[in-house]
Amino acid sequence: MINDNDIIDTLEELAAFLRLVDNGGLGLKNVAGVALATNNSNGRPFVAVLDDNHKLLLGRWVTQYVFENGKELVRQGPKKLH
Repeated sequence: MINDNDIIDTLEELAAFLRLVDNGGLGLKNVAGVALATNNSNGRPFVAVLDDNHKLLLGRWVTQYVFENGKELVRQGPKKLH
């Protein structure tokens, strides 16, 4: 599920979102990973929270800047980067 009103437009917002997911602050169950992806129908970038079957649990739209520059942040997690 992606809420059109929620757009992550800075790396700081992405890090805060990743911390929320990591700490269980969003109340999601069975979280197995997070990825940056693009919507198949329109190419719009988003951050996806996935379960262990790679099913989308939650998504947030991101700007092109965050998509291009947030890959390492998603890969390593917000605690491992400054």
